[in-house]
Amino acid sequence: MKDTNPATLGELTRLFGKIGLISFGGPAGQIALMHEEVVDRKKWVSEEEYLQALNLCHLLPGPEAQQLAAWIGWRLHGTLGGLIAGLLFVIPGAIVMLGLSALYVVSMQVDWLQGLFFGIKAAVLAIVLQALLRIGGKALTTPAKRALAVIAFIALFALHIPFPILIFSAAIVGAVVAWKAPYWFALKPVEARATASSGHWLAHVAKTVGIWGVIWAAPLVAILLTLGQEHVLWKVGSFFSQLAIVTFGGAYAVLAYMAQEAVNGFGWLSAGEMADGLGLAETTPGPLILVTQFVGFLAGFRAPAPFDPWAAGVLAALLTTWVTFAPCFLWIFALAPLMERMRSIAWLQGSLAAITAAVVGVIANLSIWFALHVLFRTVGELDVGIGSIWWPHWSSLDLKALAIGLAAGGMLFGLKWGIIRTLAICALTGLGAFAF
Repeated sequence: MKDTNPATLGELTRLFGKIGLISFGGPAGQIALMHEEVVDRKKWVSEEEYLQALNLCHLLPGPEAQQLAAWIGWRLHGTLGGLIAGLLFVIPGAIVMLGLSALYVVSMQVDWLQGLFFGIKAAVLAIVLQALLRIGGKALTTPAKRALAVIAFIALFALHIPFPILIFSAAIVGAVVAWKAPYWFALKPVEARATASSGHWLAHVAKTVGIWGVIWAAPLVAILLTLGQEHVLWKVGSFFSQLAIVTFGGAYAVLAYMAQEAVNGFGWLSAGEMADGLGLAETTPGPLILVTQFVGFLAGFRAPAPFDPWAAGVLAALLTTWVTFAPCFLWIFALAPLMERMRSIAWLQGSLAAITAAVVGVIANLSIWFALHVLFRTVGELDVGIGSIWWPHWSSLDLKALAIGLAAGGMLFGLKWGIIRTLAICALTGLGAFAF
């Protein structure tokens, strides 16, 4: 299919340079922005191709908006175009997030900055709840999907099933449902179409995975050979590499797993600091998953040897960005030519539907986890027979955090204000509450 208005490499670069600077609002807003620019205004890609590519990105682990940007570049100018579009979509937000992470460390010694972050932390409660309702409304379209979301919530909240196991279990359930009872998930048959890559697709995938696998692993190999497995850089790199493989359903889906591992498993930061990081990521352009950079920065800063703390923080932040986004290029460059083939695989569609439903339960778990750790100064565990659940000490309720969280909910749900405006007002409110 020919473009009605082919793009030059310079035009592609300028457009995604601009998109990278203004891509606020989460994946929905970013996908809409790229659609307006690439499909409606410049007509570089057809409507059908864009929607097919979006469906492919939903099938893949990682941030779908960034992968869609890489696909657009690949579609117009091959691998070079994919690299330019994908990198420009991420780099501005990554630079901003790195600066905010450094500012956050400085704020630990500056009283008034602590007040700003207190307000942001409380506002995050309403933001996560908004994401839960938005995603749940779109994903839970059948009773079977709603049941799967409830099961996923119980598995995480009470049974503490590891997130990767939950995701792969949901994928298996979805594949079985697509085979035996597709109506449970309201799956529609997809007509298979011929693909240009039917002859040598396996060789193409193997070659691309091999090249990008080496690129992905290169810094980890260097760290392993020079610093060893006990160094924080190895732990950061290996953990976020594993996370990149199971990041289905968007950033909110893995935040609970990432937060609980980073807080309770590795001890890199506190639950309140994790909420601060999410609030900062909401204020930056680019993918929300850039919150991983904040976690990596704090981990490196607090265990710097043999480096200076600031150098270790920057290295860890850059490493998390590398191992988070290098796989995105791997998936796109390997699988984009097989887009039509993948869309016609029934079990794959069923797995995606099941994962999406399970993600709603995952985000519900994240909502409660954040709420407990932000609103209460002390949180313990309560045995419930089949497992244990987080349970607050009610006397430790922080009334100021509760008030700001409720106010943020009023702004988002009642006044329909945007996230950036809500966060700014809550930050200023937190500053005032801290001062008085």
